[in-house]
Amino acid sequence: MASLNPDEIERYKRHLVLRDVGGQGQQKLKAAKVLVVGAGGLGSPVIVYLAAAGVGTIGVVDDDTVSLSNLQRQILHGTRDVERAKVDSAKDAVSHLNPHVDVRCHNERVRADNVLALFENYDLIVDGSDNFETRYLVSDACYLAKKTLVFAALGPFDGYLTTFKPHEQDGDGNPYPTYRCVFPEAPSGEAVFNCSEVGVLGAVAGVMGTLQATEVLKEIIGAGDTMAGKLLIYDALGCRFQTITLKWDRNNPLSGENASIRDLSLHSEQAA
Repeated sequence: MASLNPDEIERYKRHLVLRDVGGQGQQKLKAAKVLVVGAGGLGSPVIVYLAAAGVGTIGVVDDDTVSLSNLQRQILHGTRDVERAKVDSAKDAVSHLNPHVDVRCHNERVRADNVLALFENYDLIVDGSDNFETRYLVSDACYLAKKTLVFAALGPFDGYLTTFKPHEQDGDGNPYPTYRCVFPEAPSGEAVFNCSEVGVLGAVAGVMGTLQATEVLKEIIGAGDTMAGKLLIYDALGCRFQTITLKWDRNNPLSGENASIRDLSLHSEQAA
């Protein structure tokens, strides 16, 4: 495991004195490779806090450019970055924050024909996407690749967080749930939240993205309780958090007892 140089020891000293992190935990963070899908409202705080914490390699996959309307919530980018590729803006922001972090830019959209290759070189995946098509694709690909997925989603004044690792078992000996256990099918078009139409309070993205980053760090260093099998719901207007239990769905088509999804061809058909 890579050792820490004097600059890193000074930089991470508040981690090094933490009982559940310490030198060994910080070395695990330095050795870790995390891919963040989306450098937007959720991806921004995730990337910032992973970089600040010393995660050694952060991949950023996004094919979008920065627009002025992004800046109300996408704190990774600034006014001078408008019209730049988000992955380039992210790389510059991280380099200013922590030069010890290797940022790998993937200026492309996650698709059925590239997602497994993208995931191959990373230990853990973070979903900061904003549409159901990408969420199902990322979750299915993580299941097939046996990668842990830290997931969050936003509403106008609310947010949702969980960790998916169905390649592991819960205390009852059952697989942890997948995204399809929670949402067997995508909601109808009328029920889908669209940020551009109904808006989102920018700080809510910050809350949920920060929680995502925390769960990523916990998974890397092995601290605390996993969010696998649990869903955290945040109500900003009521300033309330609620956690509910998620269970493996024996009938879900991905990881159920009679699974019918064996590859990503379903997503190729949807894209066509």
